[in-house]
Amino acid sequence: MPESKISAKLTPADREAVMQAINTIKEKLPFLVDLTTEERKSLPKLGDKSRAFVSKALEMATQNPDFLPRSFDLDEMRRDVELFEALYPILLSLTQLHELVDDTSVAVGSEAYAAGLMVYNYAKASGKGAGLDSMVDDLGRRFARKSKKVQTEGSSV
Repeated sequence: MPESKISAKLTPADREAVMQAINTIKEKLPFLVDLTTEERKSLPKLGDKSRAFVSKALEMATQNPDFLPRSFDLDEMRRDVELFEALYPILLSLTQLHELVDDTSVAVGSEAYAAGLMVYNYAKASGKGAGLDSMVDDLGRRFARKSKKVQTEGSSV
């Protein structure tokens, strides 16, 4: 069997606790939005380079509110900046967690698939006459290729 990088078990109780923790996070962040791809593309992005710009703009507006139109909501800008800054470390932590869970899932899935391939190949090679033919054929369907149509529509043989 190939080298196993991961040998662990997630108990149903631990899985449920993790799912509950995720639900708790969602409950504590009831204002989260779900943007469409088009909405996401159309919005200006506040990244690392723009954070200082926004911070300085807020400071300028706070110290000199007289040049802003009356319709400009400085308190709303302040709330947006504060919420962004509060969410940023959460986003970093969740991104790291997502990468770890994704990498672990890929690795353990690969290990399971490699082991399954070994079982299939061993059964094909030495399972003849052991009553495994129908199971080997069933597993072999995973690798069956669909035949391409030789004849295109409107052409004749």
